[in-house]
Amino acid sequence: MKGKKKGTKTPKKMINFTEVFEVPKDVMLGEAIITLTGKREALIENYKGIVEYTDEYIKILTKNGVIEFKGSNFNITYLTNEEIKVAGSIVEINY
Repeated sequence: MKGKKKGTKTPKKMINFTEVFEVPKDVMLGEAIITLTGKREALIENYKGIVEYTDEYIKILTKNGVIEFKGSNFNITYLTNEEIKVAGSIVEINY
């Protein structure tokens, strides 16, 4: 094990671990979970922060990048350290 710290795992090993032991990937890898309710509401779990927020779009930072919601009349209806709920007229979602 020359040059590698003991106890560190590569992402591929972690993914294999989740598959073998059937551990949900969002739990093990901290992946974002997006739940849409029609075109009016989005719940984002495991988010890291809000990058930008206006009436017409909102950009949410996740572990794997930014998720952008475009539309109109956006407002944040629920916010904790782990979840954010956005309401409005969702027209487009970009990753």
